Amino acid sequence: MELLCHQQRHQTSVVWPEDIDRRLNILVRAAAAAGERTSRAELLAALVAAAETDPEVLASLLHNYRRLPADALAEDHDRSDLPVVRSPGPRRATSS
Repeated sequence: MELLCHQQRHQTSVVWPEDIDRRLNILVRAAAAAGERTSRAELLAALVAAAETDPEVLASLLHNYRRLPADALAEDHDRSDLPVVRSPGPRRATSS
């Protein structure tokens, strides 16, 4: 049986508010705290796969998002309770 997570990849580009991007990083760190090794892309794929497809539910979700105040995710700025997760790829050289 082929698993959905192993299907051919499709690259997408997402432009969204900085605090939403920060929240995605927090979610990856929360998954790591639960013992899961994942990436931003895999976590987004899991969230999309689990999302409700009912039009009314989606409309409500969008309406709620659009009414969030600018500081709605302010608590994400200090999440020292979660492990730091390094992004894959080459590391920047540190200056001495």
